[in-house]
Amino acid sequence: MVIVLKKDISDGQKKDIRSFLKKHDFKLNEIVGEEDTVIAAVGKVGIDIRDVEILPGVSGVIPISKPYKLASREFKRDDTIIEVPNGRGQKIRIGGHHVVSIAGPCAVESREQIMEIAASVAASGAVMLRGGAYKPRSSPYSFQGLGEEGLVYLKEAGEKYGLPVVTEIVSETLIPVMRDYVDVYQIGARNMQNFDLLKKVGALGKPVILKRSYTATLEELLMSAEYLLSSGTDSVILCERGIRTFEHATRNTLDLSAVPVLRSLTHLPIIVDPSHAVGIRDKVAAMGLASVAAGADGIIVEVHNHPEKALSDGAQSMLPEQFDKMMHDIEALAPVMGKSVAHIREANSSVVKTAQNSLSGKIVCAYSGKRGAYAEQAITRYFDEQDVLSMSVDSFDEIFQAVTDGKADYGMVPIENSLAGSVYQNYDNFSRFEDVSIAGAVTLNIRHALLGVKGASVSDIKKVFSHPQGFGQCKKFLDAHKDWSLVDAVSTASAAQTVSESGLKETAAIASSVNASIYGLEVLAEDIENDPGNFTRFVVIQANHVEKAAGAKESNIAPNMASFIVKTRNEPGALYSLLGVFNESSLNLTRLESRPIAGQPWRYWFYVDAELSGIKKDAAVYVEELIKKLRLHAEEVRLLGIYAEAGRS
Repeated sequence: MVIVLKKDISDGQKKDIRSFLKKHDFKLNEIVGEEDTVIAAVGKVGIDIRDVEILPGVSGVIPISKPYKLASREFKRDDTIIEVPNGRGQKIRIGGHHVVSIAGPCAVESREQIMEIAASVAASGAVMLRGGAYKPRSSPYSFQGLGEEGLVYLKEAGEKYGLPVVTEIVSETLIPVMRDYVDVYQIGARNMQNFDLLKKVGALGKPVILKRSYTATLEELLMSAEYLLSSGTDSVILCERGIRTFEHATRNTLDLSAVPVLRSLTHLPIIVDPSHAVGIRDKVAAMGLASVAAGADGIIVEVHNHPEKALSDGAQSMLPEQFDKMMHDIEALAPVMGKSVAHIREANSSVVKTAQNSLSGKIVCAYSGKRGAYAEQAITRYFDEQDVLSMSVDSFDEIFQAVTDGKADYGMVPIENSLAGSVYQNYDNFSRFEDVSIAGAVTLNIRHALLGVKGASVSDIKKVFSHPQGFGQCKKFLDAHKDWSLVDAVSTASAAQTVSESGLKETAAIASSVNASIYGLEVLAEDIENDPGNFTRFVVIQANHVEKAAGAKESNIAPNMASFIVKTRNEPGALYSLLGVFNESSLNLTRLESRPIAGQPWRYWFYVDAELSGIKKDAAVYVEELIKKLRLHAEEVRLLGIYAEAGRS
């Protein structure tokens, strides 16, 4: 059963509740959540639940019907997200809206082998390194692994390339040897029901990948997870790796239906091992993609630089180039599934070097477009120009990815324009990239000009380049020139660069007049926007799963804004009830946008901006209390950030 405690419970009342439950032979696990504090009581129900409900300090009791208690959805409604530090100030997160890739050889064969493979899989997008040091083999004459020597090589390779180490533990006697080398323990299919091993590994408190036995039901898999959870760890990752059927064309039969079924039964993250499932190298990539399409939180695959010489499982080990191709395909598939692919930070990622300079110590802020873009001007407005390096990327998605990967400390992202409205792509990016939060905001007055090559005039123009938002903001001006063809560009600055490189008098760009001097163009017409009150609001994003950038400078005014993503319940009056919480809290909503939820037709989440001006409590405390109230009426609430924005009172 789950005992929900009252918010004002005293220490004495909590002690009495624990004593009562222990007296009836319940094993207890206290969990402090964002909404409530609960005590999970696991054992044979030999008491009347009503006797627990009447205890002082108890808010309610939720019986759990499943034989697996701690692993069940009844115990925990929200998905568990497991964090694994990687030694580069980053936490690899398994679960939620991420797709993680774990890769490496079946067995560590030599230092040279594991170093070469680690370099390859890290470059292709793996975020953890797998490899066996102790190999349980069907034949006593097969390669049994290098033992501790293999662990030393694994750890060295992982530290060099920023990859946490995943390796299988085959016996509880190996715990003292493995403890200092392993970041994530793997329980293999043969040991899924080795309950003594599960209890000992669970007591270590480290993350564990639990592989499904090829003869096990899903309930049996979850019961094994229960052993781990009840022994001390709260970080269990379930792994589907194929079951034994009548089919012999593949090594096993990959049961992809396990992914959505497990998703409904448990809050634990779920990954898939297509290598052991099919056992045929050329079939692994297809099943890896299918796993992501089925909703898996990641994959674990075997990769070998010379599989024909592999001492273990060479036939199912992907070549490095095959793994690289699969990762590119997963990058393309993940957004369709409403997910983003996890990446490791580059070594010294906050130091960006160019051919002209080495700017160690400067803040790096990414923006979309070329030099002279409005976003670049917003960067120098928000940060001290002497302490920031602007990093150009080609799309809004790449800003979020660069910040997530640690290639940039911050990102400057346009969120809305006073004339053209919302930049919906970036609202969707906030939903996809859950490792990103808002650190601040800045508003820039957007003044557009028509730029052409030297010697050109307005009468020469036939083709105009600009960002779609730029066209929308200058519609009145463009309506007077219906004969012009309009060509979309990545940014207004990119448009200016295109015109400059073309050298054609018939081409022009709508961009800031700043770009005229940068790209050697002339201003053919100024202030061509529909309305002089043309402002773009940018938000400054940062990664919330990495250490804060040293020397970061943010606005020195007190936090006055909070932004949220809220998913309402699918019931009448859901949004009305939600908005009532903001009304009761006397908060002014300055933004409310609905966006479709990927994979759930006719369901929507809402982006919300709320002013915090006038509150008397500390902003963080106030927002925490607000979120608790919102969760009473919402299916999901995510805080994007509490931050300062100039111009808000």
